[in-house]
Amino acid sequence: MLLQITHETHYAYAPAVETAQHLAHLKPLQTASQELLEHRLEIAPEPVQRSESVDVYGNARAFFALESTHEELSVVARSLVRTSAPVLAPAAARELPWEQVRERLCYRKGAAYDPAVEFVFPSRYVPRHEDFAAYAQGSFTPGRPLIEAAQDLNQRMFRDFIYDGDSTEISTPAVQALAHRRGVCQDFAHIMIGCLRTLGLPARYVSGYLLTQPAPGETRLVGADASHAWVSVYLPGAEGPGGWADFDPTNGRQPGEDYVALAVGRDFADVSPMRGVLHGGARHTLKVGVTVEPVEEKDALGENAALPFPQNLEHPTP
Repeated sequence: MLLQITHETHYAYAPAVETAQHLAHLKPLQTASQELLEHRLEIAPEPVQRSESVDVYGNARAFFALESTHEELSVVARSLVRTSAPVLAPAAARELPWEQVRERLCYRKGAAYDPAVEFVFPSRYVPRHEDFAAYAQGSFTPGRPLIEAAQDLNQRMFRDFIYDGDSTEISTPAVQALAHRRGVCQDFAHIMIGCLRTLGLPARYVSGYLLTQPAPGETRLVGADASHAWVSVYLPGAEGPGGWADFDPTNGRQPGEDYVALAVGRDFADVSPMRGVLHGGARHTLKVGVTVEPVEEKDALGENAALPFPQNLEHPTP
């Protein structure tokens, strides 16, 4: 599937901002099931400095600095991504009981280090809490394969929780959202990660996009989509490091080719789409619009077809 994503972020400041430095995670990942074909990052006003680097988790991040007074900031990320069905884990990994996975990642003198163990520990938005373990126990029964238990937890959360955009904020603790059984995709991802980590299992946060379908008879609305978040669960290999299986508790399914991954981390704090340090601008308003739409291959990549991106833009300086 060929998907075109436009992610627009607009800040209005009062009073004006004098100087600012920003960090953005808005460039989709390159993975076994996802190929990034085009990416542009449009910034206004024009920054005096911009660069791109890769963080410790393999995410592309853009840095830019503004040194002139400005009352508004506009950042538009345009990406063209080809997706395919996720690669399934080997049968042996899918049959591993969850307790065996936990034991394999416990520290032992002389044992080989597995980088996935970092995702067992608490993080800023995902602390250890007995309430997570209590909820997870309904799915993680003795001897159950990890992939099966994770799928059951994913489905239970979809049934038990209510999506409510007014019920939480970024600062709402995940354990509180668990108690109220409501929240948004970010909350649900943090809760599922908390359940897994409290049992000693590695889990990571994935930010990205999901292709939504307009209602019958209606056209796709530009800017009406939103960023999405889901969870990756670690499956060790027969020997040495293994892979990750994705789960989306908001929709009760495993992500497929209609998903686009932006970044992975311990929780939202690692992969926030935009954050910055400002001098001035005591108050601000924020507007975000996301459009995800399928594109015909011949229209986007045909020999004589125009690319769906402005051609007078430059790539960020590496």
